[in-house]
Amino acid sequence: MKNRRLRVALIGYRFMGKLHSHAYQTVQQLMRPPLEIEMAVLCGRDARQVATQAAAWGWQETSTNWAEVVARPDIDAVDIAVPGNAHAEIATMALQHGKHVLCEKPLANTLEDSVRMVQAARQAGTAAMVGFNYRRAPAIQLAHQLIQEGRLGKIFQVRGQYLQDWAVDSTVPLTWRFQQAIAGSGSLGDLLTHVIDLTHYLVGGFTHVSALQKTFVAERPLPGTLTGEGLGHAGEGTQGETGPVSVDDLTAVMAHLDGDAIGIFEATRFSTGYKNALRLEIHGEQGAIRFDLERMNELEYYVRDSRDPSLEGFRRILATHPDHPYMQYWWPEGHIVGYNVTFAHQIYDWVEAISRQRPVRPDFLDGLRCQEVVEAIVGSAAESRTTKVLHQTF
Repeated sequence: MKNRRLRVALIGYRFMGKLHSHAYQTVQQLMRPPLEIEMAVLCGRDARQVATQAAAWGWQETSTNWAEVVARPDIDAVDIAVPGNAHAEIATMALQHGKHVLCEKPLANTLEDSVRMVQAARQAGTAAMVGFNYRRAPAIQLAHQLIQEGRLGKIFQVRGQYLQDWAVDSTVPLTWRFQQAIAGSGSLGDLLTHVIDLTHYLVGGFTHVSALQKTFVAERPLPGTLTGEGLGHAGEGTQGETGPVSVDDLTAVMAHLDGDAIGIFEATRFSTGYKNALRLEIHGEQGAIRFDLERMNELEYYVRDSRDPSLEGFRRILATHPDHPYMQYWWPEGHIVGYNVTFAHQIYDWVEAISRQRPVRPDFLDGLRCQEVVEAIVGSAAESRTTKVLHQTF
């Protein structure tokens, strides 16, 4: 790579675009990756808004033509931060041009598109990563370490939740997150995919699922201006006009996991009182862990002690020690980090893998494995039966 620089084009400039832009700046300033990152091009549909955001975030150029940008020979890497319906087309074209790719989750809205993306990544041989950022929380990394060391013993059960409440208000407009054609699904693709990926990462795969899905609000006000890259609750409704909601508001799943473990999972944007509660419990023969994103610097850890059961109980670990994963880049012990650093860690790992020519994780195959579970959940809920998770082979 010329001059040890990585010239990046970011496709998308709203919620995820803002987070990714902040992450590039943070990585470059504080984490010192092995390649110098150049924030080369910010791409989006609204030329005026893209120019405003690029100036604020430090991008060198702007464009409204993503296809032209990903074909440019001076662009080394493409970061995709737009809704799922556009992922496959952008990613496959970027890979065909030999670019490294970071694609926000879920990998795609359909299994067919996910397979196509994995095949394109394998043919390209570049670093193709899917953006499951919560893997990069220091407490989650610590949980992974404990499980890999066998501290929990044989895993019996996993409980996972992702709870939000912003959709409870029926006047929230019908933006893209409520439209299957753009979002693919509702709480399933938006939220539960994170829990599925963390389960894959920490425990293992899914073999069978039994699912229930529900849409609580069938119609929502049409937005005054429908945008494709913002939060679902952004914008204002058009009085008197409504449109149909075509995604789930709640998904609940019981699952068989690898190694005979059982999983119980739920995700919804209708849990009144919860803002961003990704909660995970993993129980094993020798111990257990608990994690809650709303207290993301903490990991609760339980160890069975047959010598004195009267002293057993969960203990709270503040995952901010310099020896904890990623914390060497941050602040003195006890000074907590936030949601945004998970994106910085993600960018750093992607750039480091590109520099060292090492495999990335989670890669596009990890994204496909998540989509396989999603497809099984949708089928199970539609047919009211337990469904086997079918795995693609290559």
